[in-house]
Amino acid sequence: MIPVYSYGDEVRVTRNLRNDGSFPGVDKGQLLVRRGATGHVRNLGTFLQDQIIYTVHFIEDDIQVGCREEELIPASAPWVDSRFENRDKVVAALALSLRGEVIVPLDTLGEVFKVIRDEKVVHYHVQFPGHLLIVPESALDNFEPEEALSHAS
Repeated sequence: MIPVYSYGDEVRVTRNLRNDGSFPGVDKGQLLVRRGATGHVRNLGTFLQDQIIYTVHFIEDDIQVGCREEELIPASAPWVDSRFENRDKVVAALALSLRGEVIVPLDTLGEVFKVIRDEKVVHYHVQFPGHLLIVPESALDNFEPEEALSHAS
């Protein structure tokens, strides 16, 4: 294992970081650092002898968090923020069709499985009932559980 980053490198986190239970004084699952935040590598170590873990100091939040290599990119790399991330529940903002046939009706619930960031555009792999699709951000809305309950009444 050869580390990609070293002490002092400025990095950006590519996903929201939540407490996995290893961060003291914070409830498990609580947001620690929002995706897109930048920080500096302060230390590195290994986990289970096969993963490099970087201790990153996020100065703006004044917090140090352990990050896996795949959660980081250089701070200088292009960054396009996204509305959603892996495992977010979303709804189709419009009917989605394939070869002229609607396969995902408007307001169908789906789950984001992957965020695809190009230079200026964000797309998602979204699992809808019976279909895994690549969908542009403009075709998705936030899933609001309260609205789902009010429509069911």
